[in-house]
Amino acid sequence: MDSSRTSERPATSFDKPASARSVEPIRARGHRGGIIIMHRSMAHFTLKPMNLASAISLLLFFSAIWLVWLPRTCMLWRQILAVGIRYLPLHANLLLAESHLAPHLTLEIPYLSMAPVPPSSLVWSLTCGVTILLFAATYLFPNRWIPVVYLVRGGLLVQVTALAYFALFPAAFPHSPTSYMEGLSTYGLGLISIVPCLFGLTYHIFDFGLPKKAFLTIVTMAHLTILLPFQILLQGLVLQKTVLFMPILYIVFGMPLDVMAIVAFYAWGMSWPFRRSLKVTN
Repeated sequence: MDSSRTSERPATSFDKPASARSVEPIRARGHRGGIIIMHRSMAHFTLKPMNLASAISLLLFFSAIWLVWLPRTCMLWRQILAVGIRYLPLHANLLLAESHLAPHLTLEIPYLSMAPVPPSSLVWSLTCGVTILLFAATYLFPNRWIPVVYLVRGGLLVQVTALAYFALFPAAFPHSPTSYMEGLSTYGLGLISIVPCLFGLTYHIFDFGLPKKAFLTIVTMAHLTILLPFQILLQGLVLQKTVLFMPILYIVFGMPLDVMAIVAFYAWGMSWPFRRSLKVTN
């Protein structure tokens, strides 16, 4: 009788194989031994009608406001780039790219125009030497800097491919600084334009309250609006020397940098307390 009771008892965690029991606690721990808890965006997410309504309302509101401010933004960029050309050691011309968004809305997007300069043997050799030294320096970083090490090595790998390309095919590079600058201005303006939609799908659906949602959207769009013209000027100062650095500027310090700025603001906003938690603490 005792054996029959034992065979009919419900299965517990102790009935699992020893290997499975040993793996379960490890899966919930970080590399320092701490417990990995569920991210607050997943643990507290409940799509309520009011949050959905606020997300749609903010999307329409900021999209409409941005549509009105687009010509003024282009004018602001034009003035910043003109001042940069005047006072910086930058040999470039200021051009305007027309973009027809609607029958009665035509934008004149400013960008820089400059002559392409292929890398000389001296510039190529110096860049190659600095790249090798930086790659060797990554082995001196402490272990806690491993993420930084891989980021640096990834950027150096892009520069290595550029060095190899200009060493083998120096005259076959198909891109010019002018077309690159035009794309940076145009795509940057487009990236700012989709921020209300991005936050509407990923941030405004959470219960942070309307003021926080509006504030995060305003700060993100304002930051990118100010960042992009200075980003264009800085890259223009580099590209006027040689097009050797165009690949790393495009892949590492171009639009990916602007996207990472949006991700950083989103992470900052997700660190704020939810409105429900504020009510509970009060």
